[in-house]
Amino acid sequence: MTQTEFRHRIRISKTDLKGESPLEYALQEIKGIGRAMARAIIRLTELDPKVQAGYIGDEEVAKIESVLEDPAKHGIPSWMFNRKKDVYSGLDKHLIETDLTMTVQEDITTMKKLRCYRGIRHELRLPCRGQRTRGSFRKGSSMGVKRRK
Repeated sequence: MTQTEFRHRIRISKTDLKGESPLEYALQEIKGIGRAMARAIIRLTELDPKVQAGYIGDEEVAKIESVLEDPAKHGIPSWMFNRKKDVYSGLDKHLIETDLTMTVQEDITTMKKLRCYRGIRHELRLPCRGQRTRGSFRKGSSMGVKRRK
């Protein structure tokens, strides 16, 4: 740790992280980074997971960002990635932030165009993973009977 002063906000990968929280939990605030991926990044960069995120220096931030750019190059196994065998490229990827959001939206749009079951359920704003709908998901304008006063 080269930096001794405390920063309340750290910017890693276009996200402001809380400096008060431990580094392991602060990394999980980045969209697309879960507990396992945060631990793997910390092990690769050889940082202390319990240190407050506000105490890490700029070179440690640069190390973390380089691992986030290409995790496969740094030795993170492909089973930890959130985009295995991408439909368009066929590669294993790990997407974060806006890339992840845009890709999920593209996938949903593709399902809607294909008119597959999940796409139709997305269009109707109903659950597409097998949940029961009799008691839950009862919000919106098409619910219930309206009486005149």
